[in-house]
Amino acid sequence: MADSAPLTGEVLVLDLVNTRPMGAHGRVDLLATPRQLSDWLALEADRLPEEFRDAVPSRDDLVPVHAVRAAAEAAVRALLDGTEPPGSALRALTAAQRAAPPVRELGWDGTAVTAVPRRTGPLGTRLAALLAESAAEMFSAPSISRLKECEADDCVMTFLPAHPRRRWCSATRCGNRTRVARYYRRHNPADPAAPADPADT
Repeated sequence: MADSAPLTGEVLVLDLVNTRPMGAHGRVDLLATPRQLSDWLALEADRLPEEFRDAVPSRDDLVPVHAVRAAAEAAVRALLDGTEPPGSALRALTAAQRAAPPVRELGWDGTAVTAVPRRTGPLGTRLAALLAESAAEMFSAPSISRLKECEADDCVMTFLPAHPRRRWCSATRCGNRTRVARYYRRHNPADPAAPADPADT
């Protein structure tokens, strides 16, 4: 997948894992800089607690987020292969949650007591804890049995399909590219450069 915009709309931790798509020269990191992390947080804003919506990440904040992404991806790849997730990955996700657990901060709004979950610590540690919590919820839910990888040849995106016949991470990206390749092959059968159709392999 050559598109540089992160895919969103899956479980939050899958959106995180999907920030390492395939590029022309291998995997690309869409969260390589604080600015990219900030942009990703903006894309996910409606799914994040308010404390992360206008966050300004630093380079140090990337480290714990990348660690959670690596651990989550290792577990995802193992599950896709039908094998046990690495214990080190599961321990890393547990440790990330433990580093900034949510505490229900009590307050008064003028008429009633409020209880707002908040985490303490540096931004990256708090964000990593939230993402690891998303991973814990996803990996322990029955729906994890539906986990799939995009069927496009050059795509490594993963998703939890709502419909069992879903084949691509995005119908408008990989789905369209696959259909175009199929059309090209039908109309140019002798062209050895014609792109392969994942359905034919």
